[in-house]
Amino acid sequence: MKYPKNYLEEIKLRLKVSQVVGKTVKLKRRGKEFVGLSPFTSEKTPSFTVSDEKGFYHCFSSTEHGNIFDFLMKTQSLKFGEAVRQLAAEAGMQPYRFTSFDLEKEKRYQTYKNILKDYNDYHHKLIFEKNSAAMNYLNKRGIAKDTISEFQIGFVPDNSDYYSHLSKKFSEQEILLTGLFYKNEKYNKFVNRFHSRIIFPIKNIVGDTVAFGGRIIKDKKTAKYINSPETEFYKKGRHIFNLDKAKSAPNRNEEVIIVEGYMDVIRIYSSGIKNVVSNSGIALTENQINLVWKFFSYPVICLDGDSSGQKAALRIAENLLPFIKENNKIGFITLSDGMDPDDYIKEKGKENFEKLIKNNLSIEEFIWRMYLNSLDRSDPFATTKFEKKFRNLCQSIGDKTLKKYILEHYLEKIRNLTPLQKFVKGKKINNHRILNETKKILVAKDHLTKEEIKEYSILYVMYNYPKIIIPRVPIFKEIEFSSNSLNTLKSELLDLISKDKFDEKNVINFKKKYSSLIDNINQNAVIKNIFLKKDENQQIELLNEILKELNEIKFSKKIDDLEKKLIKEFDEKSYSDLMELKSQINKE
Repeated sequence: MKYPKNYLEEIKLRLKVSQVVGKTVKLKRRGKEFVGLSPFTSEKTPSFTVSDEKGFYHCFSSTEHGNIFDFLMKTQSLKFGEAVRQLAAEAGMQPYRFTSFDLEKEKRYQTYKNILKDYNDYHHKLIFEKNSAAMNYLNKRGIAKDTISEFQIGFVPDNSDYYSHLSKKFSEQEILLTGLFYKNEKYNKFVNRFHSRIIFPIKNIVGDTVAFGGRIIKDKKTAKYINSPETEFYKKGRHIFNLDKAKSAPNRNEEVIIVEGYMDVIRIYSSGIKNVVSNSGIALTENQINLVWKFFSYPVICLDGDSSGQKAALRIAENLLPFIKENNKIGFITLSDGMDPDDYIKEKGKENFEKLIKNNLSIEEFIWRMYLNSLDRSDPFATTKFEKKFRNLCQSIGDKTLKKYILEHYLEKIRNLTPLQKFVKGKKINNHRILNETKKILVAKDHLTKEEIKEYSILYVMYNYPKIIIPRVPIFKEIEFSSNSLNTLKSELLDLISKDKFDEKNVINFKKKYSSLIDNINQNAVIKNIFLKKDENQQIELLNEILKELNEIKFSKKIDDLEKKLIKEFDEKSYSDLMELKSQINKE
């Protein structure tokens, strides 16, 4: 008797190929794959490859190829049923017992899939009809036809009577079990649950459509989004929208972006960022994050930027912190207030969104910042309660070593709040004073970091006021900017200044060579309006202040990088380096 496909897939989802093979073959990681000596032939040079991403092994010396079941059958001379039972036990699953109930369930599942396929195929064709309101809506949202086809997006009109069509092939009970329709008892009529909505097929990990999400496209007093109700074959907390595509995307990395809505996924996906999924607007569950971790070691949560979105993100962080491990991490990003990922892509573009994702906060840092926003730092009792909150939170972390380092990480941050409290009360001398006029520099352009704004201001002065730089050339040579292009520009500029070659001819040639970058600097250096109003002594003072501020930003960045490294690698050297840097702050 055949094992149900879902049961076998569940085993494969719970067990990585490298985990099973690694018990027999000594494997070494090579990029995204593993290599080792073939268990099928005698060899000295590894030709045996394992891919967790693709779910199989391949032996180049013997041409043997297969999945985890094949591996046990071939290396341990097991029958298929024996391999299934052994791997099921290893995956923590109950042995499968075939009964007449199982056969009936498998038949129900096949019928269920067929109904959903017919439903989706029909309504997908409707979206391409002339003057389609759904197509007009999607076009306005920037969704192209090829993307609509790839995701098999459909449209269910107000007057949909697709039930009568299905009833010719399937029984009333079979149709109702899908959750696509419900009966209006008053009018004794079957109502299409997704009428007046665009529908998005929700697929399981093997690509079978098991449910739908629906988005209203007309102004009606009803929910904007709805999902299929839970059925025998669809449990909301066990599926991730678009994971079937994201896990198979070519050249994918270890990160995946988790957004809230279907449109967010489709908009980001169509921009060229394929590693994006959605929790379908529900709270992210342990089952869901474990499913994501099966294919991606570093999911990044990106919910809407409004207050409800950020509160939801914090709840997710608190709920998932217990499950993080050395190779299973979570990151978070915060969007501007009121924006969602779809808005961000349209307004700021793909590159800025990718930059935002790259600068994500680790889960523990995100929690810290969210909690810190509500702390009254002048109240010692509040700080005591604050510390207890973190101690309790860290107790939930399952990995004992990780628990130790994250707790110490939080306690060190809390200890460093003390001088900040004194500062708030005015008892500490401000060693990081910023001139009132230069506070404007902190108002960053959307596409520049604080560090880049300082660097642009310094380069603006170097290019437009070279006389101020001449006696300070050694100082500027020591400065390391955040990009190679800025460092190259700085070096050539200093070379001209130090050799007294900053004349009209050389300036013209220099500007031709770096015209785009110089225009960008002149446009974004907010210091320029302040600088014009100062005499030379004031300009020098202002420049020194900016140099000091840049140094502080780089120092803080170095501390942040070490803290992130500590959380990711948990090594003693990173911890010692971090403590050394912080001791330097205290000395200052």
